[in-house]
Amino acid sequence: MKSLRERAAEGLQVGDRFEIARCFSDDDIRQFAQISRDYNPVHCDARYAEMRRFKAPIAHGLLTASLVTEIGGQIGWLATGMTFEFKRPVYVGEQLTCHWLIADIDDRGHAKAEVRILNAEGVTVLEANTSGVLPGAPERCHLKQMLAEGDPTNGAAQSAS
Repeated sequence: MKSLRERAAEGLQVGDRFEIARCFSDDDIRQFAQISRDYNPVHCDARYAEMRRFKAPIAHGLLTASLVTEIGGQIGWLATGMTFEFKRPVYVGEQLTCHWLIADIDDRGHAKAEVRILNAEGVTVLEANTSGVLPGAPERCHLKQMLAEGDPTNGAAQSAS
C-alpha cells in the first residue's frame, strides 16, 4: 500500500481519499497545552471536567483537528483555509479515525477537502472543510526525490518504521 506522501508525489485528484487513525494520551494533551498555552481546566483537571458534564478531561479541539493537518502535511497540501465543527468530546485513549476526501480541484491546483473524524463507535467527533493548494509538478518531483532518499524529514514516516 502506498503512503500518503507517495500518493501525493504521483499527483492528487478529485475523489482521492485518505485515512489515518490515532488516539491521544495524557502526555499528548499535556504537551499540547504547553505548546498552545491553552490550560483550560476542562483539559487538565478531572474535577473541573466533571463539573462541565464530561466524564473526564477532554482533548483540545485543535489537538483533535491536528489529524486534519497530519494528512495535509503528508500530502503537501498548503492550507489556505479551514473550518471546524466540534461535535463530541474526545477522551484520552479514544481511538479516532480521520477520513479526508478531496472534493474539488480547480485548474490552478487550488483544492477543497471534506473531513470527518470518527471515534471507535463510528460517531462523528469533528467535521471540517479545508481549502489549499496542491503540490505542482516541481514539488511532486521533489517529493519523489525525498522519498527516494528515505524521506528523512518526515517524522510520521520515521515513527511508522
